[in-house]
Amino acid sequence: MTQFHATTICLVKRSSDDIAIAGDGQVTMGETSIMKNNAKKVRKIYHNTVISGFAGSVSDAFSLTEKFEKKLEEHGGNLKRAAVALAEMWRSDQGARNLEALMLVADRESILLISGNGEVIEPDENYIAIGSGGNYAYAAAHALFDHTEMDAESIAREALKIASDICVYTNSHISVEKL
Repeated sequence: MTQFHATTICLVKRSSDDIAIAGDGQVTMGETSIMKNNAKKVRKIYHNTVISGFAGSVSDAFSLTEKFEKKLEEHGGNLKRAAVALAEMWRSDQGARNLEALMLVADRESILLISGNGEVIEPDENYIAIGSGGNYAYAAAHALFDHTEMDAESIAREALKIASDICVYTNSHISVEKL
């Protein structure tokens, strides 16, 4: 899977009523310059029934989020069908094929990772993380999920904070969206 610098996103689902996605705010230009500290890379979409977050090129991710929202509209809010349709378009469309981003999306039933390689992956666990600090956030979420009673928002937020202490491409300006 492609490794992207400039962000970390963590999504956690404790129950169908306790789902949160958190993202840091850092936008990195090249390998050495921080261009922005408080970008928002997580949001609610499709009538506030889906949460999404992205890692990778910011402009590419905005474009993909818009395309995903259109796919959700076309498929009546069916998350899995919309994700597969987006992945197929992303892989086959000449212009979209060069977009460099990963997306995490969730509704009350499912968590999905969508990649530009045409992959739609439903994780085995009820948490997932992507981006340059994704492995750190994933490890933190794993420990917190299994060994605490923290809610989804607290786990996602703390996982990002831990990743920001380790990964130079992740900061502690954390945005959270919940379902």
